[in-house]
Amino acid sequence: MAARVLVIGSGGREHTLAWKLAQSPQVKQVLVAPGNAGTACAGKISNAAVSVNDHSALAQFCKDEKIELVVVGPEAPLAAGIVGDLTSAGVRCFGPTAQAAQLESSKKFAKEFMDRHEIPTAQWRAFTNPEDACSFITSANFPALVVKASGLAAGKGVIVAKSQAEACRAVQEIMQEKSFGAAGETVVVEEFLEGEEVSCLCFTDGKTVAEMPPAQDHKRLLDGDEGPNTGGMGAYCPAPQVSKDLLVKIKNTILQRAVDGMQQEGAPYTGILYAGIMLTKDGPKVLEFNCRFGDPECQVILPLLKSDLYEVMQSTLDGLLSASLPVWLENHSAVTVVMASKGYPGAYTKGVEITGFPEAQALGLQVFHAGTALKDGKVVTSGGRVLTVTAVQENLMSALAEARKGLAALKFEGAIYRKDIGFRAVAFLQRPR
Repeated sequence: MAARVLVIGSGGREHTLAWKLAQSPQVKQVLVAPGNAGTACAGKISNAAVSVNDHSALAQFCKDEKIELVVVGPEAPLAAGIVGDLTSAGVRCFGPTAQAAQLESSKKFAKEFMDRHEIPTAQWRAFTNPEDACSFITSANFPALVVKASGLAAGKGVIVAKSQAEACRAVQEIMQEKSFGAAGETVVVEEFLEGEEVSCLCFTDGKTVAEMPPAQDHKRLLDGDEGPNTGGMGAYCPAPQVSKDLLVKIKNTILQRAVDGMQQEGAPYTGILYAGIMLTKDGPKVLEFNCRFGDPECQVILPLLKSDLYEVMQSTLDGLLSASLPVWLENHSAVTVVMASKGYPGAYTKGVEITGFPEAQALGLQVFHAGTALKDGKVVTSGGRVLTVTAVQENLMSALAEARKGLAALKFEGAIYRKDIGFRAVAFLQRPR
């Protein structure tokens, strides 16, 4: 059987999904809609010009093109109900339904759900009125300094304030100045949790949870976690801060409880479940749930997957995950560093030529395209996060060193990237035992 697969999305995560799916001997072709320069013509991978917002046209395209499986990369199509619409049209689609994806699309829903199912999380309250939110911030008996837009804000709708005044200002920005648009009609105000943040993802078929190695993302633009929040500037996997025992605890008290809870509430959850977790002195607590792979976490997790991703996804959809648990590369580390456009996460120029791909490839690195396009036969920048450079080695330090060689080889004017990706893991590994 030689299957054709369609990946929805255009970023580094989607390039990684397509790259991994194309490694399956069962997959003949991977189409990516809309895709980017990296997925335009790479072996089995090519782009497809089909609207992903018109679900009935998309379903017809899948039937005409004999697509065996649709894999959804980003959160917005999941929240818009793409899985239910394609499934009812007879097209297999990997990801949670819109009802299950509320774990990400509504922070208020997620917090209420966690309370109902005793999933550890920060103390919180939700508000639709800015004055009420601000009076709560100033009177709460815990540091109520984290302000979140309840809806989808492309991974950027969270403001961690340093003072009550700054938190009240964040409420004004989100609710009155509409800095995240309609996503901010409801805000969630949360307790500020201290500790280290990690990303714990799993495959789930609605019953079984197959955890992935834990990763750590770097949200801030500049070295030392300075500068504005971004969609993520780099990641590494596995995170040594999460011991095997701690991962089991996270699986049992967070991931499995969430999957069981959704099943009990009549919205079975299938696909990828991602828990952003703070490792506090009182144990792991959920900061947020996402309903898909993280970006750039996807770029360090999937290169460590030994199993055939297409087969894992099929057994997830068939409810057979427990019989074919994914296998991961042991004793290896992956690091990815994002190269971004000058000006990101604010306004940035597009159309800048990128060079050095053959050199990076010769080093044995994977370069995943994100904000890239083809113009007159050249690869040019077309987004804020342009590329991610991934290295897999036997340990974290050598993976970091290899990734740096790739960053030196790849060039475009104004490129910015962090030079300290993985610094927390390095500090952790160097601590006296």
